Amino acid sequence: MDDVTIARVIHVLAVLHWIGGLWLVTFVLLPAVGRMAEPTRRLEVFEAIEGRFSVQARVSVVLAGLSGFWMTWRMDAWWRFAEPGYWWMHAMVVLWAIFAVILLIAEPLVLHAWFHRAAASRPEAVYRLVLRAHRVLSAVAAVTVAGAVAGAHGMLF
Repeated sequence: MDDVTIARVIHVLAVLHWIGGLWLVTFVLLPAVGRMAEPTRRLEVFEAIEGRFSVQARVSVVLAGLSGFWMTWRMDAWWRFAEPGYWWMHAMVVLWAIFAVILLIAEPLVLHAWFHRAAASRPEAVYRLVLRAHRVLSAVAAVTVAGAVAGAHGMLF
């Protein structure tokens, strides 16, 4: 097994964990928390469950980025970024960058504190905002993953 194959395995597992976790939070956890009778408890319950995953998601996002860069470098695939049919390469980088900024910079430095302050005064509005953001990111991730899988198997648009 060569280093590109190992990088691809790491990349797929990292993306599976990261995006699968995003979908679990979006389509299972957030709706369950939203059905709770007491909106003021939502933050506590959400953080108790999602807090553990956010640490894991950070690791997965870093591994996906490093392995993706490694494969692109080792395969000398930079030219793909100049070809419109490889739009999914751009999509992967953009999706990765969004999550890297959110999970590695914005959440620990700004979003966590903002979330607590806002949820204390406007729990319903904050819940709806978080749910909407997760749904949008999940949809973008679905298109990106579908495009990347199709593209990696020769289906260029």
